[in-house]
Amino acid sequence: MPAGLVLGLLGPLFLPLFGPVAALEPVSVGLAIGAASALTGYLSSPRFYCSFVECCPGEGDPRPGGDALKAVLDEKLFGQHLAKEVILKAVSGFVNNPNPKKPLALSLHGWAGTGKNFVSQIIAENVHKLGLRSKFDQLQKWIRGNVSACAQSVFIFDEMDKLHPGLIDAIKPFLDYYDNIDGISYRKAMFVFLSNAGGDLITKVALDFWRRGQDREKIQLKDLEPVLSVGVFNNRNSDSLIDRNLIDYFVPFLPLEYKHVKMCIRAEMKSRGNLIDEEVVQKVADEMTFFPKDERIYSDKGCKTVQTKLDFY
Repeated sequence: MPAGLVLGLLGPLFLPLFGPVAALEPVSVGLAIGAASALTGYLSSPRFYCSFVECCPGEGDPRPGGDALKAVLDEKLFGQHLAKEVILKAVSGFVNNPNPKKPLALSLHGWAGTGKNFVSQIIAENVHKLGLRSKFDQLQKWIRGNVSACAQSVFIFDEMDKLHPGLIDAIKPFLDYYDNIDGISYRKAMFVFLSNAGGDLITKVALDFWRRGQDREKIQLKDLEPVLSVGVFNNRNSDSLIDRNLIDYFVPFLPLEYKHVKMCIRAEMKSRGNLIDEEVVQKVADEMTFFPKDERIYSDKGCKTVQTKLDFY
């Protein structure tokens, strides 16, 4: 804890101790110094200090992932059984590994509005209490500085498929199997890449299941991995993240159906403290646009415009 903060908090307590010398007795001074010493120890403890400012998760802190992450995903993420399963296993397994060999790299794929940004926020909040407002969750150029301050930093890169190959090259060393780079270990950091690439291929698989009368929950990761593992990044350089096996998990986000949009609307109403009005839920859902043109199965914007449409009611 910074000494300035300790002295600043203890200042008022020390003032009465340094009055006229004649008024001080050895027993009183001893008790006062003992009390001040105990208070100093309490104020300088990491737990007290971290209740006022953000601290990097310590060894004794509750581990991220696990039941807490599962509860949030179950409550707030709709229609994404594959993403829930992969993310829960990946994050929980990584944070509970005391000596990972490399940083965790997740690549989230799917159409806009299916939950990629939302899930990255959930992951960040699961690791750091301030979530995306955390000073540890910076992008790109602050990787080195942030990992120096906190080994468990979380970095989120949006629209990864549109990044210049030079920027991808700049990220590669931090994702590889190195003990350290210039004295800094990146093995406990998390890198989350968001991309619309592969969204059309994911939709095609989901649509094929629907047309065969199969439940979407029957879609397995093995049905989608082949379409996600190639061509999802800008591959103009042969030495890509995929070629070097630096991505640990490809996480598919399925297109959202009408019933999932209604779930999003209800969740948004609940978050605003409003009672669930099914008539309003129906009206907002009916205002959304769906595809393919004939079947109208999937929302073309997912749940992205739910908030703004709900503002009209």
